[in-house]
Amino acid sequence: MNKIFVKYFYRAKPFIPRGVQLAIRRRIVQLKFLCNKDVWPIDESTSDPPSGWTGWPDGKRFALMLTHDVDTAKGQDKCVALAGMEEALGLRSSFNFVPRRYEVSSSLRGYLTGKGFEVGVHGLYHDGKYFDSKEEWNKRAVLINQYIKEWNAVGYRTPSMHHMLDWFHDLEIEYDASTFDTDPFEPYPDSAKTIFPFWVPNGKNRNGGYLELPYTLAQDFTPFILLKENSIELWRRKLDWIVQKGGMALINTHPDYMNFDGGSLSREEYPSDRYREFLEYVIGKYEGEYWHVLPRGVSTFWKSMRRKNPYFGEKAEAGS
Repeated sequence: MNKIFVKYFYRAKPFIPRGVQLAIRRRIVQLKFLCNKDVWPIDESTSDPPSGWTGWPDGKRFALMLTHDVDTAKGQDKCVALAGMEEALGLRSSFNFVPRRYEVSSSLRGYLTGKGFEVGVHGLYHDGKYFDSKEEWNKRAVLINQYIKEWNAVGYRTPSMHHMLDWFHDLEIEYDASTFDTDPFEPYPDSAKTIFPFWVPNGKNRNGGYLELPYTLAQDFTPFILLKENSIELWRRKLDWIVQKGGMALINTHPDYMNFDGGSLSREEYPSDRYREFLEYVIGKYEGEYWHVLPRGVSTFWKSMRRKNPYFGEKAEAGS
């Protein structure tokens, strides 16, 4: 979809039955899948490290980062179960909530951060209108910043991965996570073309800017809901490739689509055991080889490296 089409699609979306939306998206994804096998899920051109790259802390082979977008109140109700799954495996993740789509539980946010998880801001609404105009974005940026401050958050991700990296300088953030290394199925399919974080400088101010964290493993909705995959093979294969290249394995999943009770699946659910299987695969095959870190931890690392080298971690073309 180009950005003009996206604008009008989101205008019409509330009037299209969800079943019809899914049928259309499945057909589009199936066609794109056949046409993009050379760049998805693996794009060989994305493996070059950023400028000044010296490797991950403690000599680890790759970075492992777990993130979740909580799109609905139903998804919010599953967050404790999801966090419990990760905690039992000795892992932690970042949960991104949509402030004005549903009532975000302050007690849940406190529970998660108290357990060592991270909380981020996931847009404001989930309506696809963030970049209709600069005027509209400016209004939303003020409100988004209020939630960033209130939640003591340092990170942001736009719903549906819409992104205008230059505009994100209006946010009081340390990092953004609204891009991907390669994903031809997203509404804004222009990729970051890297499996590493990269710095987005604010104009000529070398000390100003934020860190961009592209996800590098397919979002769960694509393989399990749209492509109807029954295994985690896409995740395994991509992870093994990222490890070979020494990059960042950043996954973004949604509790909204996970079924934790083992009952019958709705048309937009997959068994949560698939995510558990992925985590167990990472631990079983690569234990001791990965730097398991929260997004804010990567930001701290990047800033420390930039104090030594003001050009560290930049990318020739950060996108727009």
